Amino acid sequence: MGRNTTINGLLALAIVAAVALGCTCGKGLDFGNTSSSGNSSTTDDPNNSSTSGSQMPGEALLKALIRETTADFAYSISEEDFSKMYEKSSTDFQNTYTKDQMQDFFKDFLSKKRQLLPIFLKANSMEPELSPAPSIRTELGLNVLTVNGKYPTKPLPITFNYEYVNRGGSWKLLVLKVYVR
Repeated sequence: MGRNTTINGLLALAIVAAVALGCTCGKGLDFGNTSSSGNSSTTDDPNNSSTSGSQMPGEALLKALIRETTADFAYSISEEDFSKMYEKSSTDFQNTYTKDQMQDFFKDFLSKKRQLLPIFLKANSMEPELSPAPSIRTELGLNVLTVNGKYPTKPLPITFNYEYVNRGGSWKLLVLKVYVR
């Protein structure tokens, strides 16, 4: 019992630290369904945090987006409740899925909470390995940022596929795929 409290406390502290240390990226979960066309763009300035047009966000913003998404997911597992992620989602997502459907989709993570939380805690202190390089494509007139990578955590790595849509000048989560294997 004391061990769970310690892990939950450390996880909560790590999440608060990640947010408090400057994660000012666009918040939200938007799993809207869109069709694709292949258009990508990058910028040479790693500190560029512009989100206008189809410009690739700067390295700092990109890392903050990834860190926030991973921390939000870990928090949802910790609390055994994805409703906060759902409430942050776009109306597109909320019109497609219910809170219960989202909760049900991630039930395997909840059932393995004790094994997974220490892995996510380790990931919070690591830099993800991105592969392939992030890219931007245009779908239905919207810019969609695709970020794939992994955290080389042990004993099992966390692999992720995140997509963000640029709406109103900020990047909001569009697709969330997380694997621990």
